[in-house]
Amino acid sequence: MSVSTLIFDLGGVIINLDLPLCINNLKKLGFTDVERYLSNYGQQDFFLAYELGKIDTDTFLQHIAALNPHKVEIQDIADAWKSFLQDIPQERLSLLWQLRDKYRLLLLSNTNELHFDVCARNEFRKSGHEIEEYFEKCYVSNKMGMAKPNQDVFRYILADAGVKAEECLFLDDGQKNIQTAADMGFQTFLVDGNNHIEFLKNLIKEQRQIN
Repeated sequence: MSVSTLIFDLGGVIINLDLPLCINNLKKLGFTDVERYLSNYGQQDFFLAYELGKIDTDTFLQHIAALNPHKVEIQDIADAWKSFLQDIPQERLSLLWQLRDKYRLLLLSNTNELHFDVCARNEFRKSGHEIEEYFEKCYVSNKMGMAKPNQDVFRYILADAGVKAEECLFLDDGQKNIQTAADMGFQTFLVDGNNHIEFLKNLIKEQRQIN
């Protein structure tokens, strides 16, 4: 069946991530066991609670501060945390802009307030457009209270967007997320950090051939 809807993950697919930089910046502030809480594909403990919207940003930052035996400025912690997200290459934004005229574009991300409403929004604004101008709707974990790879997230999107799984192509850099989507009938594409630009170009070419 042909694809009508593209569902994009955010981090590692659209916006570049630098987990080692984030961890290093937190360690510079005196946090020694950051790795037990963080990974590119899922968070633990209060980091996960923040990602699910169960705690707000102030509470999250205070939790991190409490792990440090030394006094650390909250803004410095916030800056270190935001360094997890980097840039969005202009070519990637241009390709997304072309795709929005050919497909329905949705965003599905396990994310949090600082990363989505500050980092990601600012990166999209550099193009002169808001993130909502690229995507028909943004589904983010901290606002939904649910996260990938649970099937509930995918069921919610199907119902809310009024689409069938087999008509959707889901792009993500997490194998578990891809596997869940594939088990539910979605068409999937695993982004490995090097292949998404050419793949997006191919999607545009394929749509032109259909038309």
